[in-house]
Amino acid sequence: MPTRDTPWPDGTPCWIDYGAPDVPAAKAFYGSLFGWDWTADSPEFGGYVNALKNGHQAAGLGPLVDPGASPSWTTYFAAGDAAATCDRIRQAGGTVVVEPMEVGPMGTMVVAADPQGNAFGLWQAGTHTGVQVYGEPGSLAWNDAAVDDPGAAREFYAAVFGFTYDEVPGAEGYTTFATADRPLGGLGGLAPGAPKGWATCFAVASTDDAVAAVEAADGKVTMAPMDTEYGRVAVVSDPWGASFSVMQ
Repeated sequence: MPTRDTPWPDGTPCWIDYGAPDVPAAKAFYGSLFGWDWTADSPEFGGYVNALKNGHQAAGLGPLVDPGASPSWTTYFAAGDAAATCDRIRQAGGTVVVEPMEVGPMGTMVVAADPQGNAFGLWQAGTHTGVQVYGEPGSLAWNDAAVDDPGAAREFYAAVFGFTYDEVPGAEGYTTFATADRPLGGLGGLAPGAPKGWATCFAVASTDDAVAAVEAADGKVTMAPMDTEYGRVAVVSDPWGASFSVMQ
């Protein structure tokens, strides 16, 4: 099981969390789907909890800050200096929605949006270093963005995080991004029926079983399971309409 308990390199998708309209129901849905346990409720942090996979931090979950907002998964990028990264976001034409905010000793968070309106977060690690388990069933496998203008998005994220890009052959302009020599995620144009913005993909032992479990819990299938050279993948939405992917 790949695990990590030290801060992630700058620009790495290092944390994901979910804004839930119904926290107990969301905990039940995702806990059953991914085999997650949960840390104790934290009233001092607005009821935010961490999902644990075999004792390792896998994701976060808390109530929607804006009751009128749509539930969704947020991708956070590691930032050793959140304030300096915010400066680069603004200089590149993005927007800082939530200024750097200390979350006790755990770290500093930011919520931002790129010039096309796609939301993402920053996490400057303190005692909480982000995901501790990844690439295993029930944990984060991949983050990518579907955007209106991929070229402009690549320029923005390169300016903010120093990303370099490699086009995936036969993937209609979809590129991976990296800060060194290891792909960290992907970026491409909008596909018919696919959600816009940053998306989270979870590793699962069986894509078909995961899809069946989502449907049984009143979720929906946006893209039926299909085989790719990277694995068997499907796009689904939870009972509240939040989209995510699963990959075997």
